[in-house]
Amino acid sequence: MKRCRATALFFALLLSLSACGGGNSPAVSGSSPGDVSQETVQPPKVLPFTLAFYPEYSLHPTLAGNRTNLTLTPLLYESLFTVDTSFQAQPLLCGSYTVSEDKLVWTLNLRPGITFSDGTPLTGQAAADALNLARAPGSRYRERLAGVAAITVQDESPNQLVITLGRPNGSLPLLLDIPIALGNGERPAGTGPYVLSEDGLSLTARSGWWQKDKSLPIQSIPLRTVSESDELIYAFDGGEISLVDVDLMATNATGYGGNYQTWDYPAADFLYLGFNTQAGIFRSADARRAVWLAVDRDTIATTIYANHAISTLLPVHPASGLYQPGSESLAYNPEALAVQVEELRLKDSSLVFLVNSENVAKAAAAQLIAYQLETAGLVVELRQLPFEEYTAALTTGAFDLYLGETMFTADFDLAPLLSSAGALNYGGWRGEETDALLVAMQAAAPEEKSVHAGAFFALFSEQAPIVPIIFKNGSVLTQWGQLSGLNPVRGNAFYQIENWSIK
Repeated sequence: MKRCRATALFFALLLSLSACGGGNSPAVSGSSPGDVSQETVQPPKVLPFTLAFYPEYSLHPTLAGNRTNLTLTPLLYESLFTVDTSFQAQPLLCGSYTVSEDKLVWTLNLRPGITFSDGTPLTGQAAADALNLARAPGSRYRERLAGVAAITVQDESPNQLVITLGRPNGSLPLLLDIPIALGNGERPAGTGPYVLSEDGLSLTARSGWWQKDKSLPIQSIPLRTVSESDELIYAFDGGEISLVDVDLMATNATGYGGNYQTWDYPAADFLYLGFNTQAGIFRSADARRAVWLAVDRDTIATTIYANHAISTLLPVHPASGLYQPGSESLAYNPEALAVQVEELRLKDSSLVFLVNSENVAKAAAAQLIAYQLETAGLVVELRQLPFEEYTAALTTGAFDLYLGETMFTADFDLAPLLSSAGALNYGGWRGEETDALLVAMQAAAPEEKSVHAGAFFALFSEQAPIVPIIFKNGSVLTQWGQLSGLNPVRGNAFYQIENWSIK
């Protein structure tokens, strides 16, 4: 009877997910219009390329919290480095850097001759002020920069800034894709290709932009002011707004309709299955590895997350250079799972499985996993709890399994999730060797990091402290046929905008 209930609930959730999709949208995941299916619906009348703007909210890239306004920030501001689709750091405002022998002191040299939109020169002090603001309480980047001990400048080197770390991190540039803004006002100056008009109704290309070798596809971008999320969606569906950056699988997300194209980009939003490694049957690594075989990652990615996700066997994105496909033996295999359940005498083991109830897609994934485990002979009590009760149960260890989700930084620092003292290590996995390997991987220079990652992932696959499932994608939606050449990255829908074509 329990298996029947699990099956019914699983398919009920799948139906609810399909109802929450993109309405009559023809869009599918992909990076080019050629990947998008044809649609017979008559497209709306498309206006000139137009973006959305909430005038009552700040445009400061560090202090702002409005997602729509943050979408505009790459047009107005630039960062020391950008992060490409392979999670590699590319220098932007930073021309070069050196690292001390102990890997704690980074000296960054800024490109010369760059000015903010008000004519103020970009200096080490201006960059340091912006980054120190990013470390301050209330900043959306504060947690990312928790490992930074100090950001200073030297009077004799005005185009340099010095970043001192509390612990070595060979991938620091990946954390420095933070927009550099002049001051802390609601509309500060930036070094980007556009400037906000005085009336706040348009973005205008800067004549003094330092990247003179790049040709912008449009000189003036009208802004459609909005005041609430429903107005944004209706304006986009009606063709009044040309582009939005969204999480199509967000909790309780309202679906977009109309006739649009989807440009997915890799993100670091990670879904995983966690174990209680301190009590119950999952103290055994053999039992944990058996459960790996139950997780149908591809179905979760393609069906439950509507192709806006990519399956993974490791807690790093498959697009990252750190990814090492060496765990194929632990891929989804229900037949092998059934054998393992028998050999390990797990049949009829009773498991408490936690998931937070507010997230429909996550709950559907949990239903699928529970169904697979029950099919193999285990007894699963799936508890769908409000988020506060869910986190309380995780903290007290009142579970055997839980479905977790976390957002990694671009350097894929795994310590919060997998180190002995990690704040997200609810399963209690412990090990001196694990901690040492994590420290070594984090400290290693980019050219050495894959070697250290290989050593850690070998131990990870053996011990199976969690089950990696998917990384969710971010999505840029554009009006059908209006744009081509998009190559969005996390935090920058306008990455390489000079390659765009606008109709």
